[in-house]
Amino acid sequence: MRTIASGLLLTALLLGAHEARATSPARSSAAVPRLIDLGAGKCIPCKAMAPILEQLKKDYAGKLDVRFIDVWKDRQQAETYAINMIPTQIFYDASGRELGRHEGFIGREEILTRFEQLGVKLPASSH
Repeated sequence: MRTIASGLLLTALLLGAHEARATSPARSSAAVPRLIDLGAGKCIPCKAMAPILEQLKKDYAGKLDVRFIDVWKDRQQAETYAINMIPTQIFYDASGRELGRHEGFIGREEILTRFEQLGVKLPASSH
């Protein structure tokens, strides 16, 4: 009986973590798709992604919200995303619904392709 109760509690906790991911703090007033990159300033793949993310911010200003969260500096916010490793990128539609995740380094074209595969059509970049 105790094992069943423990199993139910664990299941409830896991479902709660999944629900937190599905209704993540990624929502904002702007109705644009969103990419959240969780990493760290001293992580080598994360540092390699920094210029890619900055360029995406510039090229898709007003069309795509790109955010970086340093999990070592902002642990509390990072915990809400329940990630397993860094870097992790989380893809959201314009309504704030999580569409998918990627773990590890990912290049610009792969990011754009991933959005397309997830059903998000981004307008042409401004560059």
